[in-house]
Amino acid sequence: MSFEAFNVVRGLHILAVIAWMAGMLFLPRLYAYDAEQSGKAEPLRSEMQGLLRLWQRRLLKIIINPSMTAAWLFGVWMILIHVYGFGQGWGFVVQPWMATKLLAVVALSGWHGFLAGELRRIHAGTSVRSGRFWRMTNEIPFLIAVVAVLSVTTEWTLG
Repeated sequence: MSFEAFNVVRGLHILAVIAWMAGMLFLPRLYAYDAEQSGKAEPLRSEMQGLLRLWQRRLLKIIINPSMTAAWLFGVWMILIHVYGFGQGWGFVVQPWMATKLLAVVALSGWHGFLAGELRRIHAGTSVRSGRFWRMTNEIPFLIAVVAVLSVTTEWTLG
């Protein structure tokens, strides 16, 4: 595969990650707003919670899940290009910067899974998380992204 084709795959990967991150940063904010509806009077509370839960579900199903899938697919494709197309072999994956990025991607995927599970709990009425919890954890995806991006852009090595 040519380097130009690789750049197209890399660009699509970056776009997918941007969409994934946007959703992952917004969904906890919707959860915070939802958690804070419990003190409000009916029928406004039910109407607002219904709207928030519709947005939560749509954000997860229409933006976050597909963009995560695309980010993973393009990321794996890029690894395969490095291994086979550029002839770097599988040792490429265990270079410190790449291993760090892969760990960050696993952590972000785990947070994604946690958010998806919480959506089910919120909609079932069994969530125990407060608006404060969601505001405190809202930046977790960004912090993980900082690690991933800096590991790639600096390509740091040990020794």
